[in-house]
Amino acid sequence: MGHTLEGRIVVAFNRDFEEAKGDPENRAREDVVGTARDVASALAAAGFEVETLGVTDDVGAAVDEIASLAPDAVFNLCESFGGEGRFEAVFPLLLDLSQLAFTGSTAPTLMLAVHKDRTKQILQACGVCTPASLRVDGPSVPSTFEMPGPMIVKPSREDASVGISNDSVVATRAALERQVAYVWERYRQPVLVEQYIDGREIYVAKLDGGREEASCILPLFEVDFGGLAAHHPRVVTFEAKWREESAAYHGTPTRPAELPAAVVARIEAVGRAAFAALDVRDYGRVDVRLADDGTPYVIDVNPNCDLSSVAGFAKAALEGGRSYEALIQHIARLALARKHADTIPLAPRSRRPRDAAVGPTRQPVSRRRGGVRAGSSRGGPGAT
Repeated sequence: MGHTLEGRIVVAFNRDFEEAKGDPENRAREDVVGTARDVASALAAAGFEVETLGVTDDVGAAVDEIASLAPDAVFNLCESFGGEGRFEAVFPLLLDLSQLAFTGSTAPTLMLAVHKDRTKQILQACGVCTPASLRVDGPSVPSTFEMPGPMIVKPSREDASVGISNDSVVATRAALERQVAYVWERYRQPVLVEQYIDGREIYVAKLDGGREEASCILPLFEVDFGGLAAHHPRVVTFEAKWREESAAYHGTPTRPAELPAAVVARIEAVGRAAFAALDVRDYGRVDVRLADDGTPYVIDVNPNCDLSSVAGFAKAALEGGRSYEALIQHIARLALARKHADTIPLAPRSRRPRDAAVGPTRQPVSRRRGGVRAGSSRGGPGAT
């Protein structure tokens, strides 16, 4: 029988959105502030001692500051640095090297997942169905490439629907060339040209168990494209995901998927295989397209997916009978269990955190010529 553990947790989140004001796609990065606030509140409600830390460009200084706080675990919400999602793995790598327990996936998993073309190679090697694709390393599509049908054009190193619009789905060679050139010029990274699967979009969410509890697949959710205009492709664009005032946002709600039991089992099996292929830890989401012939195709693997209280993962957990607070506390205890491998954490010590709501917010750290300094703003997750 395990014993109650004292729980001091640092909720760490990226603040690189402050460096990209005016970028129309900055909304995806800014959202982490609200998520950090939600997570900190959920942890404080359980009696954890909570501190929040906004991390800017000097990741090493942030890790040093965290180490000085001697937390039991770090709740890692850092998604990018310098506006680059491909640097997401730097923070957990440094936490690992500093022997600090943290939530979510490890650096190798995050490094793989941010490269969509490499992710697809691993999935294919593991026998997981994923749409046929081509990586384009320049503004032009190779002349030898023959379109098998409609394609979707994506930046290869972005997530959160960044770079996805109604123009992303192309049916002609001219449209393909035009969109590849645009993505290359706009994002300056390899372009993924992928077969477009015109089917239902299903979200498969995984939550790991403790030492005596198996991992589980949460109830499947589906994107309802019924509210989109007839001429719009059935994809979750950046506008649909982030711009709450848009018709696309209101036209793509998610709801529990209504599917025959055999189809649910097939999709869950594909999701489990994808999670295992990338070694996704603690929690994650796999996006699946269900083709008309019943084949589930994995189109994205999302370790450390969105954990805000209104996100799809929280909805799936609630559908499975787990409140948002219980979900966040469970994820935190997974990290605590790794630190205290000889105990099973049941609950943190019941005591009032230093702040009645989410605990004190640490100053974000940043770099300037001449050394490291604390940021001048104290705005943490409670700030907007």
